[in-house]
Amino acid sequence: MRLSQMLFVTLREEPAEAEIPSHKLLLRAGYIRRVASGVYAYLPLLWRVLTKISAIVREEMNTTGAQECLLPQLQPADLWRESGRWDTYTKAEGIMFSLTDRRQQEMGLGPTHEEIITAIARDMIRSYRQLPLHLYQIQTKFRDEIRPRFGLMRGREFIMKDGYSFHIDEESLKQTYQEMYTAYSNILRRCGLKFRAVDADSGAIGGSGSTEFMVLAEAGEDEVLYTEDGLYAANVEKAVSFPADAEPSSFKTFEKLDTPSTPTIESLAKFLNCSPTQIVKNVLYQAVFDNGKTVLVIVSLRGDQDVNDVKLTNELTKLAPTYGGNTVLSLTVPDEEAQAKWAAKPLPLGYMAPDLGDDYIQSGLEGLAPKFLRLVDQTAVDLENFVTGSNESGFHVVGANWGKEFPRPSLTVDVRKATAGDRAMHDPNQVLQTARGIEIGHIFQLGTKYSNALGATYTNENGDHVPLVMGCYGIGVSRLAQAAVEQSYDKHGIVWPLAIAPYQAIVVIPNIGDERQVEAAAQIYTDLNAAGVETLLDDRDERAGVKFKDSELIGIPFRIVTGRALADGFVEVVDRATGEAEEIALEAVVDIIKERIATALGSSSKP
Repeated sequence: MRLSQMLFVTLREEPAEAEIPSHKLLLRAGYIRRVASGVYAYLPLLWRVLTKISAIVREEMNTTGAQECLLPQLQPADLWRESGRWDTYTKAEGIMFSLTDRRQQEMGLGPTHEEIITAIARDMIRSYRQLPLHLYQIQTKFRDEIRPRFGLMRGREFIMKDGYSFHIDEESLKQTYQEMYTAYSNILRRCGLKFRAVDADSGAIGGSGSTEFMVLAEAGEDEVLYTEDGLYAANVEKAVSFPADAEPSSFKTFEKLDTPSTPTIESLAKFLNCSPTQIVKNVLYQAVFDNGKTVLVIVSLRGDQDVNDVKLTNELTKLAPTYGGNTVLSLTVPDEEAQAKWAAKPLPLGYMAPDLGDDYIQSGLEGLAPKFLRLVDQTAVDLENFVTGSNESGFHVVGANWGKEFPRPSLTVDVRKATAGDRAMHDPNQVLQTARGIEIGHIFQLGTKYSNALGATYTNENGDHVPLVMGCYGIGVSRLAQAAVEQSYDKHGIVWPLAIAPYQAIVVIPNIGDERQVEAAAQIYTDLNAAGVETLLDDRDERAGVKFKDSELIGIPFRIVTGRALADGFVEVVDRATGEAEEIALEAVVDIIKERIATALGSSSKP
């Protein structure tokens, strides 16, 4: 492709809308164009990148025996109601675009396709002889993000590969799950990315277990905790660890103390000259279930720990049937406005005790549980002679014990947030380290969650109707493209990994008025393309400096310049990744570039 004939516009200034380097560079280099908030046009250069990523994904998926298909983006609400996720996706998380058609039927634009594929399996899979079965697609997805940002990282429209497998049992599912673990690792490795596979929370997708594939980058929205021995890695939402040991309490008798201006753990520990590990703090949450029921939750945990909201949501979801629901729509720390709707009297915020009275809740309010749900975290359950609130502002109690001064909550849970510096559970000698990551892929063991909900069964060898066991596997194609930029750039621009670069080489004519430079460049361009090297020719009537800057900005791996050395039979070849420049004989340049590309692509495809 000749740049003079291409839709090619670069920007010198950083776009005001962009926040992170990859977003800025993709806009500046003319890869994407913003159409609306969270909605981008993929311009010719980026489309070539996306096509290459998709090809790698297809090759790895097809190698496993998965079959490609294409599912509808427009999905009926009734299927999502069957699975119980319509309210979760349109109200709780609120990420599904929903609409009503001219026949007054509710529809949604698919953020994912579990319901659709399960309905198809329900209609078409009859016998165990048809299993296992694995279908996948690559298509556009939609998410109504509250705050679209970071370009393709968190947009409202994006390209994704999602796959779904069906099995006779968990053993068969685990085999495909492991195949997908290997396939996703191969995809990211072939794309030239540094990544880490981590234990993850399954979220609204559900299932018994899941793994995320994180591309490591400072701008990553997710925190990954891992150990140096390589035996443990998890998203912070899922991570578990041993907290630091609690220090023995210095308070031996129970008493109530005047502790003015100590609403925080830090201020209280300083005032009492004690360790935060001797304190039980009590955090108030307001949970709303999918049946509209509101429950007020008090979580008691050790003072030096924080609540992991994802873990707490999962615990509350387990308890949802107790309150007539199936899942948690929202979980918040109620502010003053929220408290005013249900509080019978002002709450002693910052001074609450585990036994805060149920009379703080107004009686008779429709849809509101009349009593607090009380949970105690494992970090607090064995504390003795601890410090905690007194239910009176300005006062705390010391020397308190469970079963004596305070009844121990009946439900013990693990809802603490693991942090860097904690001891690893598989080996306490290993300390958790932290890194930032961009979630690119996520694989799930769904089990029978969706097949049970939608009645998708098969007939086993005994003639019994048994629910299909399912797995699902997603990888963000457009997000992967931007993650590659976020991981690989410098002060001059993008540094594409060779396997997914839009073009492998660019031939630059410094002086378009020099007939010899033009002829040599055109011949190299023609010969490289004939040799299978994807090549651009910068034949624009621009200054040499502009062309060099643009070639660096767009990140093409090899630049060939037909400059002054041409008089001696040489051209300059610059490696974009290393910045190294060398002069190569004109007649040898095509073979050398071809060989270097073949060597680089060959090494990147090896496990």
